Amino acid sequence: MKPQIIKKNGKPEYAVIPYDEYRRLVDDAEMLADVRAFDTARKTLAAGEEELIPAEVVDRLLDGDNPVRVWREYRGLSAVDLAKACGVTAAAISQIESGKRKSSVGLLKKIARTLDVDLDTLTATEDDSQTA
Repeated sequence: MKPQIIKKNGKPEYAVIPYDEYRRLVDDAEMLADVRAFDTARKTLAAGEEELIPAEVVDRLLDGDNPVRVWREYRGLSAVDLAKACGVTAAAISQIESGKRKSSVGLLKKIARTLDVDLDTLTATEDDSQTA
């Protein structure tokens, strides 16, 4: 490939190449960006900075299941275990998960810390009645 170089004030300003070559270069650049993103994701997973979340968990959250219950069950904790770790009763956790009780921000922070999730993960729902 021999590009046509267009100069401005004696310096190269543009390079004109055949369209097929341009498309190949764009495709290669996009592939390189994908490879770099993949490598970064793999490194953050290996370092424990990110985790893969099973589709079942995502589906339950999207279906509107209470995020405290979904994450508690995914982490393998009973309501009693979570309650003890957060300094509340199992009944309080049960009421939060069923939507019968709203939680304080302080308690939600403890729950989030115990479940190793961001606070936003427990409070982001489409329907405010599902918010813990």
